[in-house]
Amino acid sequence: MSKKLTPQQSQELLSILKIRFEKNIKRHPNLQWHNIQAKLEASPEKLWSLNEMDITDGEPDVVAYDETTNTYTFVDCAAESPKGRRSLCYDHAALEARKEHKPSDSAVNMANEMGIELLNEVQYRELQTLGEFDLKTSSWIQTPDLIRQLDGALFCDRRYNTVFVYHNGAQSYYAARGFRGLLKV
Repeated sequence: MSKKLTPQQSQELLSILKIRFEKNIKRHPNLQWHNIQAKLEASPEKLWSLNEMDITDGEPDVVAYDETTNTYTFVDCAAESPKGRRSLCYDHAALEARKEHKPSDSAVNMANEMGIELLNEVQYRELQTLGEFDLKTSSWIQTPDLIRQLDGALFCDRRYNTVFVYHNGAQSYYAARGFRGLLKV
């Protein structure tokens, strides 16, 4: 599968991202869209990944810029866990371990195919400083190896104006649990 968008798809996505960028300036004060667009146009595979984030209803937006590496960080900023990435168990091992009623995929596998990373706990908490996310849903996050080795996995949500981190069996999946991704460009 080609991980490049057509010129028309690229322009459509850049237009969507620009509108979202301008509508949500509080997420990225002091950043200029033309710099971000130039960086994206020079990185067709990253643009493809952003398109994957967008078509699965993640609503990716710029949330950080690292001046030393000249890197922009995009994160799924949809109010709820992206609709196109729900009902997934945590990773491939969990998917393979299910004896029946297997979900279509795992969060880790889908993120890898999209060319993005699951948020870790720190990144999830940073996202929550930019708005209120996952008030009705939850999102898998990167899970430490020690927890994963015991067949567990972590997820987060926001309830009672507080961000909570929970655990569940990595094989579990729910219609209201997906994952949020991160992409550095």
